[in-house]
Amino acid sequence: MKNFEFLLPTRVVFGNGVIEQIGTEAEHLGKRALIVTDKGLLATGYVEKIQDLLKNAGIASEIFADIDPNPRDTSVDSGAAAARKAKADMLVGVGGGSAVDTAKAIGILLQTGGKIQDYEGLDKVKKPITPLIAVPTTAGTGTEVTFWSVITDTQRHYKMSVGSPLIAATVALVDPMLTMSLPKAITAYTGIDALVHAIEGYTATLSQPVSDSLALSAIAYISGHIRKAYANGRDAAARYHMMLGSMLAGMAFGNSDVASVHCMGEAMGGLYDTPHGLSMAVCLPYCMEHNLMAEPERFARIAAAMGENIQELPPLEAAEKGTLAVRKLLKDLDIPDARTVGLKKQDLKKLANAAAANVSVESNPRTLEKADFLTMFQRAYDNQ
Repeated sequence: MKNFEFLLPTRVVFGNGVIEQIGTEAEHLGKRALIVTDKGLLATGYVEKIQDLLKNAGIASEIFADIDPNPRDTSVDSGAAAARKAKADMLVGVGGGSAVDTAKAIGILLQTGGKIQDYEGLDKVKKPITPLIAVPTTAGTGTEVTFWSVITDTQRHYKMSVGSPLIAATVALVDPMLTMSLPKAITAYTGIDALVHAIEGYTATLSQPVSDSLALSAIAYISGHIRKAYANGRDAAARYHMMLGSMLAGMAFGNSDVASVHCMGEAMGGLYDTPHGLSMAVCLPYCMEHNLMAEPERFARIAAAMGENIQELPPLEAAEKGTLAVRKLLKDLDIPDARTVGLKKQDLKKLANAAAANVSVESNPRTLEKADFLTMFQRAYDNQ
């Protein structure tokens, strides 16, 4: 039995059409906003609509969209400079994890200065960030409800994590309708990212009863609706439940942790600039298979949450049904194998070293060393 605490610093407003409330939310936070987004979203009309809603509430805004899919320290520096030039007293992060994580990091620099590398790790931030409204447009990262920001250090080619309750968004406006135009591939990659958050949030050593409940619900929502969202992006019910699952997964792992999938996937993202969700997807089955023996009962419950019949099966056999279900799901979503994604044989040791240095290694349910990561990367390379 564990003693535990559960923290959710962000107020959540969830539902179809809640983006219409952004003006009312912003009125309480400031007068000048920097909208942090990416170039792709500028073409959707969402950012323009948000600007209009802010303008109607008397809030001036400027746009910063110089963000890459794996957000870089250089973008954080540029965004902080743009915010200072605009005299912004609030931030609005609009997009996937890259935009919202960048907005969090910009908020840190606005309040405390320095470089984002100064805050790598847990609880290095000592002051609340600039007020932030998070508007997710993918059902993937859950970053709108976490107090983590993952930024690529361009000198080290390494994805570093900055964690503190002080960097959480003030409010998250989670509107499933903003995901209706997501392309198929992004629907798949971000959806698997959310599934990884739920699976790792449930099996990490820091898991606890509240995060467990959220994670299992998230697994059920995501695995039950991701194929529908992938097959028909205009399926409003599928989009609703995918966004709900993503958010619940964020709440879960934000109070638990992630583990080996993120250690490996972030190593790939840092070296190859692989899209985050895609790197998570190609590593997921190998990590699950490695970890099964440490927590077979938990992995069996994951299988059940994914709709697998595990009645009367021994725990380990039931757990294995979950990994098979994940492999089938990845195939149905046309997820490429690791070598196709860009994994190179000559990099396996380097990647294993980077994975072993990740802040979340200790949270993995099975003890991990560099040799274990090397074995899993080798299996991914061999597509076994």
